[in-house]
Amino acid sequence: MHHVTDVQRRARLAVRHALVPDARVDSPEAATRAMTVLHATEPATVYLSCWARTESVSIADVDRALYRDRSLVKQLAMRRTLFVFPRDLLPEAVSSASARVASTVHVRMSKDVVAVGLADDGCDWFDRARAEILALLEGAPEGRTALELRQAVPMIDVKVVPPTGEAWGAPQILVQLGAAGDIMRAENTGHWRTSRPRWTLTRHWLGADLPQVHAGDGYREMVRRWLHTFGPGTEADLVWWLGSTKSTVRKALAEIGAVAVSLDGGSTGWLLPDDLDEIPDPGPWVALLPVLDPTVMGWRGRDFYLGPHSEPLFDRRGNAGTTVWVDGRIVGCWVHDQDGAVRVHLLERVSRSSRQALDDEAERLTGWLAGDRVATGYMSQAMKDATSI
Repeated sequence: MHHVTDVQRRARLAVRHALVPDARVDSPEAATRAMTVLHATEPATVYLSCWARTESVSIADVDRALYRDRSLVKQLAMRRTLFVFPRDLLPEAVSSASARVASTVHVRMSKDVVAVGLADDGCDWFDRARAEILALLEGAPEGRTALELRQAVPMIDVKVVPPTGEAWGAPQILVQLGAAGDIMRAENTGHWRTSRPRWTLTRHWLGADLPQVHAGDGYREMVRRWLHTFGPGTEADLVWWLGSTKSTVRKALAEIGAVAVSLDGGSTGWLLPDDLDEIPDPGPWVALLPVLDPTVMGWRGRDFYLGPHSEPLFDRRGNAGTTVWVDGRIVGCWVHDQDGAVRVHLLERVSRSSRQALDDEAERLTGWLAGDRVATGYMSQAMKDATSI
């Protein structure tokens, strides 16, 4: 069996993720394709993930890709998480990971509205709400905010508090319709660091209906792209990343002819059949990555790049804060000073040259942000410790 060492995995990460200087790309679209998708739970992450992989991409460039050209599209998908997808991957995502989320949310809402006495037939209630929302958006190609939709469709202006589970309201219905591919997040009415989207029909936003793709074909393409970006990865990595089942992952791996490889530590990973060659050592490199960056969140098994730093860098739910990288390993985090300057906080010693490179990268990010401070709901313990110094 072909063996891939942790050193080689870190080299692949550096090049495939466009983090080493020689591998950086020149557009938000290229940065997104390099990562398969970008995390978009926090709006600022999309911009900062693009910044980390490019030399001169601006906030305006990312806005152009998202809202003018629409070559990048926000879509709720794997693990009920919001991502930015390259437009050409959207049909496969909606048919597979997104459809799984849409089905789960629909079942839950239909049960909840009956449990709280809002309707006798939960599916009928949902169908009527969906029909009213879609009819309203049909006549409003510019889209509507969640508040405007609640005001225009009174039946969704509710707060449902089921006997078990979390309370939900109108935004949950929009989440389901978005996951199902009926509607999409259009222009953001707030600052680039916040999320206040208008919602619009998918065919209004894209100019056409999404092509119909079989769920199996969708999962197969998602797995193929993941392997190119993150391979080698284990079956457990893929199941976690996709938010899917072992049988779905195994079927996709078999259909694309993925090759089993051994990894340091004894586990089995997978690579595309034409991707077994070693990648040369990329040389020294550093990176400052944002909260929930896809490089940090790409695998379930993270020991090969994380080392002993899991506890201070992740919250209890496994969400990553900001991270500082040196030569393929996480060595700390970064935060803002009161005056908006980016400051590096290390969890281990690094060489003098690496420290200088990190300080240079922090200065580059400070200048790019131009005084904007990026707040986050995912403060790791390391970030809290750094802000208290």
